[in-house]
Amino acid sequence: MKKTYLLFNILLINLIFSDTGLDIAYKLENRVKPKDMKATLEMQLINKKGHTRLSSLRSFTKNGGEKQIAWFLSPADDKGIGFLKIEHDDKDDEMRIYLPAFKKVRRISSKKKSDSFMGSDLSYEDMSNRNIEENTYKLLSNELINNEECYVLEITPKSNIKTEYSKHIVWITINEVLPIKEQSYDKSGGLLKEKQFHFSKIDSYHIADTMKVFNIQKQHTTILTFKDVKINTNIDDKIFHEKNLKRILK
Repeated sequence: MKKTYLLFNILLINLIFSDTGLDIAYKLENRVKPKDMKATLEMQLINKKGHTRLSSLRSFTKNGGEKQIAWFLSPADDKGIGFLKIEHDDKDDEMRIYLPAFKKVRRISSKKKSDSFMGSDLSYEDMSNRNIEENTYKLLSNELINNEECYVLEITPKSNIKTEYSKHIVWITINEVLPIKEQSYDKSGGLLKEKQFHFSKIDSYHIADTMKVFNIQKQHTTILTFKDVKINTNIDDKIFHEKNLKRILK
């Protein structure tokens, strides 16, 4: 009887923890998000000597970040620089940056995706959502972080995908399915970056309010703080157009 009871418990535990890495990836992708978001972003860059540079941006996003347009508000020498991103399922994402000093819009090619965005520790690749079909997923373990039980998920890009990374390890809260930490490894297998995320609740949505990116190899840090967040304001698709890079919208 004891053996039967023990076997039942083992089967029950296996059912409870039967999520595969791919299951968790789909849970993360399908997490409920607002239709659109407007925010002011404060970007703080800190080098290995502790010197700091501050910037601010106005950002509009839609469809979970599949579309984004943003303009630098400060410092004065960056004011008016615009960034546009439109993600596609069947072709390379579109990325463009407007440089008012040259009065030119420059396209970010797929070869430049590993370049830094405006001196930050975010590459252009970091600023795009990951396509589930372009990666493989492995559930490594469960781990407690800040009193939150988390899945520890390994994400490995498939061999045909152009990327600066060999893999990512992501900690995702089990209860709310929120990514709170991510480590990204370079092509040689060395730890390159660590990202940390903090969320606040607005209405029924969990919205990132802080993102910290540590470039381990360069000993450089970027801190993004999201302020004046407004969600579901019915942003028109027409806003996400190259012509709007040249004027800062409110």
